[in-house]
Amino acid sequence: MKSTMTSNLRTALLALTAAFVLSAPLVVPAAAQTTKLKMVLNWKYQGPQGMFFLADDRGYFKAEGLEVTLDQGNGSGAGVPLVANGTYDVAFGDINALIELAAKKPDDAPIAVYVMFNQPPFTVAVKADSPIKSPKDFVGKTLGGAANDGALKLFPALCKITKIDCTKVNITNMQPNLREQMLMQGQVDGVFGYVNTIRFSARLIGIKDDQIRFINYGDYGMDLYSNAIIVSKKLVKENPKAVAGLVRAINKGLIDSLKDIDASVAAVAKRESLIKVDIEKERFVATLKDEMNHPEIATIGLGNVNPERLKKSIDILVEANNLPRTPAVSEIFTPEFLPPAADLPKKLF
Repeated sequence: MKSTMTSNLRTALLALTAAFVLSAPLVVPAAAQTTKLKMVLNWKYQGPQGMFFLADDRGYFKAEGLEVTLDQGNGSGAGVPLVANGTYDVAFGDINALIELAAKKPDDAPIAVYVMFNQPPFTVAVKADSPIKSPKDFVGKTLGGAANDGALKLFPALCKITKIDCTKVNITNMQPNLREQMLMQGQVDGVFGYVNTIRFSARLIGIKDDQIRFINYGDYGMDLYSNAIIVSKKLVKENPKAVAGLVRAINKGLIDSLKDIDASVAAVAKRESLIKVDIEKERFVATLKDEMNHPEIATIGLGNVNPERLKKSIDILVEANNLPRTPAVSEIFTPEFLPPAADLPKKLF
């Protein structure tokens, strides 16, 4: 009898314990929790974006507790408002578009945490035999570009610095994939873009380098920073650990890309099998040389900025575009989430 009562009691206790376990919420250790981030790139999948995919493939995002979705973009200027309105958490986009938004809507503006393009890539490309030799020759001509193109957005600043009247230049919008064709067919006199984007897109359709010339903004006093990792203020406030982890992972991906460019481009090809690997490798090398290799990185490291230089950039844009206010450098970029200075690349070649 006693044995039966003990058995019944044991059964009841087991049932009660099971019910408690099943009804209790599942608690996942903090270390095992994953933060999902949506990131929009500057453009379609191309060689210079390999560092992001390499960081993903080698588990650097995962090691930081992150799951990062990397979407194709529609221009370096397009990502900034997409982060501002909450569509994306992160963008690889133009810091100059960020400056403009911060001047107009400071409460909505995101912030840059890692600047990758430290030399101005902005240009107007013309045919090699074009009579256009400098910005003053734009007057009376037709220039074309995609609506979100960074160089197009900065054109008023170029006009002001070079003392030409923007209203006397005809501007037409076009689909990005038609840019080089329209230039060579004479439908426009020049096209806006990034030097290497135009150069290598032209190569892909059989246009040789010596058939195109570039009127570069940097040659006319516009020593601007360009593409950066830009994050929402919401993410910075609510999950600073994720922001720091994101930057660490991307920095590691970049370092690996510098060591093995072939592996970096292969990571892009894994996502977009139609790319021409040889051309995308050349595009990446050219981007490193022309857009990421400012002499300042030997001192401050790639990813960081020179505050005085960034302030000059802000002043140029505010004056040229008659922006309503001048954002402080701290509104545009924060070094808070950078890895230690010793871990930032200081030499690319």
